Amino acid sequence: MRILIVEDDPMLGDGLQRGLKLKGHAVDWFATGAEADRAIADMQYDAVVLDLGLPDDDGVALLARWRQQGRQTPVLMLTARDAISSRIGGLDAGADDYLIKPVDLDELAARLRAVTRRSAGMPEPVWHHGALTYQPAARQATWKGQPVDLTAREAMLLELLLAHPSRVLTREFLREKLYAWEQGAESNTLEVHIHHLRRKIHPGIVRTLRGAGYTLGTPEAIASPGDDA
Repeated sequence: MRILIVEDDPMLGDGLQRGLKLKGHAVDWFATGAEADRAIADMQYDAVVLDLGLPDDDGVALLARWRQQGRQTPVLMLTARDAISSRIGGLDAGADDYLIKPVDLDELAARLRAVTRRSAGMPEPVWHHGALTYQPAARQATWKGQPVDLTAREAMLLELLLAHPSRVLTREFLREKLYAWEQGAESNTLEVHIHHLRRKIHPGIVRTLRGAGYTLGTPEAIASPGDDA
């Protein structure tokens, strides 16, 4: 997932960014509402972690503005333990969930997975695609009942393809989702990950549409042996 963190506490913001990166996510962290506004206008995020107490903006107002602009990105807000009115205001403004500080990283990651699954219309904890199964929570895949050993980036790429089964995903879209702004990527890195998925699962698991991008192979295409162009 590509995650935006909006948190002005440097220790908490840095800790959340580092922790979510270790869990395999691409994470951008900003400390002000103005920076968050610019980021969400320039990038398509899978989820936002939003602190309601920002130095230059009210988090509830910021969220309400995003919803009025038609931005439907799932938002998980962070609040102080005694800020009941803020939690109510945030939920009414369009937040999908909330966590009370101090934040447990494992719970945050689980709640982010839950809100993004609901947003994608895939609430099931296990996704099925022909003989392939995938568990987003554990980032574990099996092919014909056998576990598939995937790296974090390969699992992220497979998850993106499964979340958009009938959509052509451009190289730019995939690179934005897989890498945060400060994480550079070699020009051929994406193609290397795709090659590995094809080798580890099935040659037809990823279809190349020349000049357009990539899409998930159909269950029929991966039901029998054969190379995919």
